[in-house]
Amino acid sequence: MSMQAIDIKIMGKSLKVNCPSGQEQALVAAANEFDSRLQALAERSKITNTEQLLMFAALNICHELQDEKKARQGTDWELTNRLGQMEDKLNRSLRSVLPRN
Repeated sequence: MSMQAIDIKIMGKSLKVNCPSGQEQALVAAANEFDSRLQALAERSKITNTEQLLMFAALNICHELQDEKKARQGTDWELTNRLGQMEDKLNRSLRSVLPRN
């Protein structure tokens, strides 16, 4: 997989980052979202220490990720359960219409 160096800007600082070819737009979008989150957090919290700001932003993002994983697990379980119910119903229907040997 070929890599391409692209420039992104976080907290007013330009960074050159290697990125897999074809993923440049996704990386730029992620960097822009991260920068927006940092700016919003800085305004809300009045944190001026860059290291603390980055730490709290990372914690917030990890918390959101955990929430999403929990929601997905619930959805996955519900989908698996429903598929099992449908399979049971289909098997009962097939047994009632197929000739028995």
